[in-house]
Amino acid sequence: MYSFLLSIVALIVGYLIYGKITEKVFGIDENRKTPAIANPDGVDYVAMPWWRVFLIQFLNIAGLGPIFGAIMGVMFGSASFLWIVFGTIFAGGVHDYLSGMMSVRANGASQSELVGMHLGNGVKQFIRGFSLILMILVGAVFVSGPAGLLANLTPNVINVTWWIIIVFAYYILATLLPIDKIIGKIYPVFGFALLFMAVGIMGAMIFNHAPIPEFTEGFANLHPKQLPIFPIMFVSIACGAISGFHATQSPLMARCIENEKLGRRVFYGSMVAEGIVALIWAAAASSFYGSIEGLQAHVASLGNVNAPAQIVDQISKSWLGPVGGVLALLGVIAAPLTSGDTALRSARLIAADFLKFDQKPMSKRLIISIPIFILTFLILQMDFSVLWRYFAWSNQTLAVFTLWAITVYLYKEQKMYLISLLPALFMTAVTVSYILIAPEGFHLSKQISIIGGVITTILALGLFFYKSKKQI
Repeated sequence: MYSFLLSIVALIVGYLIYGKITEKVFGIDENRKTPAIANPDGVDYVAMPWWRVFLIQFLNIAGLGPIFGAIMGVMFGSASFLWIVFGTIFAGGVHDYLSGMMSVRANGASQSELVGMHLGNGVKQFIRGFSLILMILVGAVFVSGPAGLLANLTPNVINVTWWIIIVFAYYILATLLPIDKIIGKIYPVFGFALLFMAVGIMGAMIFNHAPIPEFTEGFANLHPKQLPIFPIMFVSIACGAISGFHATQSPLMARCIENEKLGRRVFYGSMVAEGIVALIWAAAASSFYGSIEGLQAHVASLGNVNAPAQIVDQISKSWLGPVGGVLALLGVIAAPLTSGDTALRSARLIAADFLKFDQKPMSKRLIISIPIFILTFLILQMDFSVLWRYFAWSNQTLAVFTLWAITVYLYKEQKMYLISLLPALFMTAVTVSYILIAPEGFHLSKQISIIGGVITTILALGLFFYKSKKQI
């Protein structure tokens, strides 16, 4: 329990200290007009109070990743807690804050446009397609996840298929309507449910004296299949530490924030809040079954890809009772719902930026959105486990490109670029090594995969210095 509580405190202190350092590196200008103030359009550029913007950003990014990913990631052992803490503070928070503020300075430009500004037109075209595919993958993943959990609440009334239709219909409305009509109004309700879930589960762990793993027990790899901690764990726990998906969501709020001084609360703060959610679920999953080994045995007994959803359902109902369990599950359901709708909204904006389509008329929003909805529905037919694995790797790969773009930006501005260079190097090694070793990748040996990741990282570093010095 002490290690868990220490981890929570570390995240809060990280926000207060390292978040402030990151803000100073960027250099905010409180007198500079933000896009919402300078260019309001009543659809996407809509000024909203900071607490509402924070809540929307938090719910945008806190999808299934910090919950399902943390549950599966903790099976590697106590090392997962360290990755959530240090990843959130030194990688995820930096990534989210700087990409969000860069978007604010660029009139709410999308992630692909920001990457293109600093890594070149060729990379921009690649990232446009890559991020668009990721957004559609997220939309599909976050239809299936909440639909399955909702079906557990209404087993005799509405089945999974009907919930998929209902969730998909909601996504269509949220994608097309102005951001303050649905997203800006219902997120506070979802936010309460998600907050209740996190606080309720954490309180239950403390009240029940749950046997949470301690750092004093060591950091040995406990995964039942002995999958290597590096790089597998760093992709398994994605959104709870760092996530490229976040950079695609930040431009939505960059178009709504009222002042640059609020950026740290909104972007860095929401990443820390997500890290706390990930810690809570990692601790809950490992303690509910008595130990990490107990969790592993339970997952093995389930024998299907829906293990995380069943674990969430069981923990919520057992620790919080029938009413509390339902509220907690609604919080877990709200997280992917509020990421899926804004993912498809981001897909619309990415496509609109590329095609230079004005998004104020509903007719032009439909022209962009209909093909996106069709593709999302088709991807829904894929096996969920395969869909999730590709989403996780794509997610972290997008973070790599964003971190490199941030690093180039800071280098050009003659600011302390090491703050993003170090996580860029680490995540480059992680993503390259992962795709080389993973079953859904090239399935190479651990040694060859890590060597490949290190060589690629060294080449990326050399290219960065060569290109950056050439441009200045």
